[in-house]
Amino acid sequence: MQKQNYQLALDQVLRSLPPNRKPRLLLHACCAPCSSYVLEYLSPYFQITLFYYNPNISSKDEYEKRVAEVRRLLQEMPLPTPVSFLPGRYDPERFLAMAKGMETLPEGGERCFACYRLRLTEAAKAAKESSFDFFTTTLSISPHKNAQMLNQIGMELAETYGVTWLPGDFKKRGGFQRSIVLSQQYHLYRQNYCGCVYSAAEAARRRKESTL
Repeated sequence: MQKQNYQLALDQVLRSLPPNRKPRLLLHACCAPCSSYVLEYLSPYFQITLFYYNPNISSKDEYEKRVAEVRRLLQEMPLPTPVSFLPGRYDPERFLAMAKGMETLPEGGERCFACYRLRLTEAAKAAKESSFDFFTTTLSISPHKNAQMLNQIGMELAETYGVTWLPGDFKKRGGFQRSIVLSQQYHLYRQNYCGCVYSAAEAARRRKESTL
């Protein structure tokens, strides 16, 4: 399957927006560092509600630390339009049930794709319930996340729930690098793994190998 350029698709959407009204966007957030650039980029065009639903995070302390950083970023970062925060449920049992049978799969494969779908399904439901114009996620800013798969899942869920998916590949045009700069500027906590027990184990393995 030919790869789509979702940055160009986003450009087309932004050009088509009405000049005198900001549509409402539900933005699924994975963490504060990834949210920083996406908020900077999209807030001139949308009224944004940041939706935090990440049941993949295995530790309650880690989960609460990341939530606190997102809330702090929203308080400290000057944006043209205030951003609301919508917390989702902390539901790690649901993630573990989803991952059953896929525990040994490598990072970046089918288990991760199922995790994308789990999180984006809740975002689509929340967007539909509150009549948002669009929904999307910050996940594509990470070089470790599959933007093609994220957008395909988002478009499928848009059909299912009747709410418009906002395409994007936020790592493009220096987005990931800009998120690093903003993270330093706001002294954001940057985790070294996605959040699940499997990515934590993979990160630990890489650290161990780097010291050998």
